[in-house]
Amino acid sequence: MSNVNLSVDVGGLKLKNPILLASGTIGYGNEIAEFTDLSKLGGIVTKSLSLKPRKGNPPQRIVETPSGMLNAIGLANVGVEAFINEKIPFLKTLDSALICNIAASSIEEYVECVKILTSIDTIKAFEINVSCPNVKEGGLEFGNNLAAVGKITEQSRLATDKPIIIKLSPNVSRISDFAKVVKENGGNAVSAINTLVGTAFDINTCKPKIKNITGGLSGPAIKPVALAKVLEIKRNVDIPIIGIGGLMNWQDAAEMMIVGASAFQLGTVNFINPNAGIEILNGLINYCEQKSIKNISELTGSFQI
Repeated sequence: MSNVNLSVDVGGLKLKNPILLASGTIGYGNEIAEFTDLSKLGGIVTKSLSLKPRKGNPPQRIVETPSGMLNAIGLANVGVEAFINEKIPFLKTLDSALICNIAASSIEEYVECVKILTSIDTIKAFEINVSCPNVKEGGLEFGNNLAAVGKITEQSRLATDKPIIIKLSPNVSRISDFAKVVKENGGNAVSAINTLVGTAFDINTCKPKIKNITGGLSGPAIKPVALAKVLEIKRNVDIPIIGIGGLMNWQDAAEMMIVGASAFQLGTVNFINPNAGIEILNGLINYCEQKSIKNISELTGSFQI
């Protein structure tokens, strides 16, 4: 039995350890459950949910790239009603925190989703994905607009008493400005980072490899960017951070916590090794024991510059 206290508090969201599985990489949990013990992890973040079901983008929707992958799934999901009826019964059986990721095309839709889901005890927090096109403003992403991020945070905060985590886009000049707006409008924490915009073309056909032309780049290729963005937030805004971006092993996870993350999410690695979360947990325990770290939260923001 380890003597390391693994528990962390992320803006009121209490986790038994800092390991979360990222939205969109494990479906709604049951898809990965036969390959790993989800109850040993701090929590899972559901695939993005919208008010009504979404089919998403046409294929090809995923392509492998050097040290990563591009995806343009298009937020395909079952919708809130089917999630409650078909997915919650399984998720209730897990001994780990459930965080619902919400995606929407209007502020009103974000609020409606949060209001409907907040009564479900199993759900411990909401992660609001602001990297969605605002249909009312011609399809521009909410996440690139400070005022829109502030408004979504404010309105989501009013819709629930559960922790609100805003998932920030890295495709901005200063991500810390967005984290500041989240804090000012009542957000409990931020997740950083969402995927980077990327593309890939077939040199024989001269056509894009993804039907959508561009997609979100994830995987080890983006880890240095993610670390820099988390560090930027940590040095400029006093708000808890959930670090995301290219984490593949316990060393990556420790590095993410050192630059400022209170907890972290594993994404692309789940496709390669579904048991990575537990392996990373064991690695972090050994690391903390070797360095005589009694509380894993001591790692957060322990960088020396």
